[in-house]
Amino acid sequence: MEIIVRSTNTVRLHFLMALLRDAGLNPVLLDEHIAAVEGNIGAFPRRIAVSPDEASRARRVLHDAGES
Repeated sequence: MEIIVRSTNTVRLHFLMALLRDAGLNPVLLDEHIAAVEGNIGAFPRRIAVSPDEASRARRVLHDAGES
């Protein structure tokens, strides 16, 4: 898996996940449940990853949406 986005903004992450899925990609949200450990303070970024063969296309989708 290749990390394409890191963020503490969960709303943005879920938007980007939907954007990538709508483009036919298969993103994975990593560290989604870290909030239970950190006390929900947003100190640790969550990550979106895709397979290496989808990484360049995923970055292009994010760039085209103004999210790069």
